[in-house]
Amino acid sequence: MTVYIGSTVLNTTNMEGGIAFWTAALGYVVRNADPTFAVLTDPHRRWSNLSLQHTEEPKTGRNRLHLDLYSDDRDAEVARLESLGARRLPWDYPDDADFVVLADPDGNEFCVIQSAFTQDS
Repeated sequence: MTVYIGSTVLNTTNMEGGIAFWTAALGYVVRNADPTFAVLTDPHRRWSNLSLQHTEEPKTGRNRLHLDLYSDDRDAEVARLESLGARRLPWDYPDDADFVVLADPDGNEFCVIQSAFTQDS
C-alpha cells in the first residue's frame, strides 16, 4: 500500500476570493471547482495540490496546521503576497528568524521562509 499527501485543504468563506488569492500566490491553476470545493494544482505537477473547501463559519483562533512557503527572496515574496491581500500577523520573532507569519484573506496563517530551495530548483 502506498500513501502520500495529494492535497492540503483550507477552509474558506469566500471560494472566489480564495481561488483568486491562492492561484496568484502559488502560480497554481484550477484543476476543478464548484461552489463548495476547488482543487488547485501546480501546472507542472511538481508539488502537492492545495484545495479550498467552502464553509459558512469564519475562522477563529489559530490554525492547528499551516503552510510553509519557501522563497529565495523572502522579503520580496512577503511584499508580493501582501499586495495580493495577505496580511502580516503580529508575532514574537527570534533574532535569527528566517520566516514571516502571514494570513490569507480568510485568516488562514502561513509562513514565508527564506530558503535556497525553491520551485525552480
